[in-house]
This record gives sequence, C-alpha cells and structure tokens, in this order.
Amino acid sequence: MIIKQLSVFLENRTGRLTELTGILAANDINISAFSIADTADYGILRMIVGRPEQAADVLKNHGFAVKVTEVVGMIVPHKPGGLHHALQIISDNNVAIEYMYAFASGECNATVIIRADSLEKLIAVLQEHKMELLQKGDVYQL
Repeated sequence: MIIKQLSVFLENRTGRLTELTGILAANDINISAFSIADTADYGILRMIVGRPEQAADVLKNHGFAVKVTEVVGMIVPHKPGGLHHALQIISDNNVAIEYMYAFASGECNATVIIRADSLEKLIAVLQEHKMELLQKGDVYQL
C-alpha cells in the first residue's frame, strides 16, 4: 500500500528533463505518474516509477539529486465529487496532507498520490472507509 516516490531536483535549463527521461528509458524504467513544481532556479520532479530503487541509483550516478519518499496511492471514481468524498474522509479523520497529485485514465477511475503526515493513519482511515488503494504491483515493473 505504501509505494516509493522519487523526488528529483532539476535545474531550470533546457533539456534537463529530456536528459532524465532518456536515462530512465535507456534503463527500461517506466514512469507511471509525475508532477513538477518549479521555482526560479530549479524544479522538483516527483514521480512514481516501475523500479524506484534502480531509478534512484541510475539517476544519482548521472549527477541528479534524488530522494526516495513513501506515498500512498488512492483510487477514486473519475466523476464530479469523487475526489471531494475521499478528501472529506481524510480531513474528518484529522490526517494532514502535505501534498498530492493525481491522474485519470479513461472514464472510470482516477489515481491520487498522497504524501501525508502519517501514512499509516491515512491507510487505516481509507481502509476503514472501504476506499481502494493503489498496490505496488499496480505501478512497479516485475
């Protein structure tokens, strides 16, 4: 239920993201989801990849600053109110969200990646309310 996310610091310069994705492609590592936040000098790329430990090692060997963190993936209905319902459950149970990002594919479900102050409490609350969680096998390459 807990999945590993890579956070990579990228200089704001042309081609740096292309270089990173090329390195992952050359090492047969798939990107399942990502988010980029930027400042004036650098960006933070957060991503879920097929082989997080290998990806971290490969990127570090190519000079990227990489941190591995744990997050939870939650599946919500891809319809109006689907995310709101899930967030209401989380906030009603006093779980603080540090950040999140989401993606949808098709018409049925969306996946939300969440970093919270307590992942264990987040998982317990979501399971108690019968919310579907992303499993490692859903994103990791076997």
